[in-house]
Amino acid sequence: MRTLVHLSDLHFGRVDQALLAPLQTLVTRLAPDVLVVSGDLTQRARSAEFIAARAFLDTLPGPQIVVPGNHDIPLYNVAGRFFAPLRKYQRHVTLDLAPEYVDDEIALLGVNTARSLTFKDGRINHQQIGQIQRRFAQLPPQVVRIVVSHHPFDLPAGADENGLVLRAPQAMQAFAESGVDLLLAGHMHASHSGDSSQRYSLGGYAALVVQAGTATSTRGRGESNSFNVIRVDARHIRVERYAWVAEAGAFESAGHAAFRRSGALWAPVADV
Repeated sequence: MRTLVHLSDLHFGRVDQALLAPLQTLVTRLAPDVLVVSGDLTQRARSAEFIAARAFLDTLPGPQIVVPGNHDIPLYNVAGRFFAPLRKYQRHVTLDLAPEYVDDEIALLGVNTARSLTFKDGRINHQQIGQIQRRFAQLPPQVVRIVVSHHPFDLPAGADENGLVLRAPQAMQAFAESGVDLLLAGHMHASHSGDSSQRYSLGGYAALVVQAGTATSTRGRGESNSFNVIRVDARHIRVERYAWVAEAGAFESAGHAAFRRSGALWAPVADV
């Protein structure tokens, strides 16, 4: 079984500084096999914000899979936005816009869904979909396949449909063909875990969809700062949410959800 820590929407430039040390201590103690950061490392894609974000990531365990979000593209610097949208991200965080981690149990592929032509929406293109299909096709069938993006491919009931990544249906069809098990995202500043069967009818296929809230931003949108700890094996996934408790000055366990795979379908169960 592998352990993932899933952080998202750090938003350096608008962080609650009181959360950083407790978060670093807890994540280090959890000793994840992989640390996932699903975008929006900064608030306004400024150099100082990226430098601060990079310094914080350097205090956390590795290996790390990090992807950019829409806030990591300049908003007010028009030239930077359209001619070099991720230059600062690549200079300070990572050059790799399609990072991966693969071992004999899990495979995580990161995909960049941030785009210059939209202010907050995301999209995936046909080339990226093809790259994901080809990479997963190289792996043994028992390896758990995980895609990491900033923008989500599925949403909980009642959420703003504009939050979905553009071309999500085409991507989901490809994910079904590739046997993708788990989709990790952020963007909404809201925690969620569930399967994709309600939105997508794909011949008995359903991926597990997990979103993380904002780990450190002051822009909580009504939800406490939080992150996920995900424990994965070939047939079971358990998602535990840790939420900030101001009175305790710590992140504490705030509930969990469990899922089991049957064929190509991940579905909720009482526990694993």
